[in-house]
Amino acid sequence: MRKTITAGMDGSAESNAAAAWAAREALLRGLPLTLLQAGYEPALRTRLPEIDVPAEREDRALDFIGRRLLADHPGLRLVPRRTAEAPTAALLAAAESSTLLALGSQGFSSLEGFMVGSVALDVTARARGPVVLVRAGERAQDERAHASSGAVSPGTPFRRVVLGLDLEHPGEELLSFAFEAAKARAASLTAVYAWKAPALRLHGRTGDPVSPAEADTMRNATRLSLAAALHPWREKYPEVAVTERLAEERPAPCLRLAAEDASLLVVGHRADAGMRLGPVTHAMIHHAACPLAVVPHTP
Repeated sequence: MRKTITAGMDGSAESNAAAAWAAREALLRGLPLTLLQAGYEPALRTRLPEIDVPAEREDRALDFIGRRLLADHPGLRLVPRRTAEAPTAALLAAAESSTLLALGSQGFSSLEGFMVGSVALDVTARARGPVVLVRAGERAQDERAHASSGAVSPGTPFRRVVLGLDLEHPGEELLSFAFEAAKARAASLTAVYAWKAPALRLHGRTGDPVSPAEADTMRNATRLSLAAALHPWREKYPEVAVTERLAEERPAPCLRLAAEDASLLVVGHRADAGMRLGPVTHAMIHHAACPLAVVPHTP
């Protein structure tokens, strides 16, 4: 059993935001938080301020964010960890042994969405455990309903969790993670399946396009498939209110819109796809408006 939340630290604003998000997640799930600073080597002092000052800032980054998190969350169980191991290897190992690994995402303009650095993208594509990507500036109030500014009280409800589902490869790991995340937040779960509607056959013509009746039959079959995929998880998590959304549109724009009022967006990554992230997951990495969980799963 994975018994910790891990956040990768490098002293950047993005990683600080990921650590703060991970601290809140650890408290929600009753787990300790491991702050991992990989590729760490104590810097030799050169007596040159332009070199020594940034080096000292990096040396103190882990201690600084740790103290701040403990001040903000007195009940947090914090485990600081430094390792000289290369960041990608260390983070991949952490993802495999943790409930989830939180990483910072480098922010761009709102038009461009956000992108991740090469290490984070590599880790997300190769990880054997869930990876959550968090942008700089992500705040506790952003994940709560009606709390756009000011302090967040424990009773302020969370925004919904959104799950992007592929009915051909739903993945138990993906569904389990999404329902657990919704349960931990006492939030609702919206399961979205976007698909391309069948082309209709014109009256009196023959060929590949389907008739309106056939199209309705396909829609009903797809709706039943979505309900069937969610049914055992509804029974396992009766406390989670689930909304099923079947959308006849492209998946990426549909999920991007759904995530605008979500506390967390959950998408999958097929384990047999190797280092290639699917186009929908890749689009969400760039454009999702909330923290994004990428969950590897077996097909």
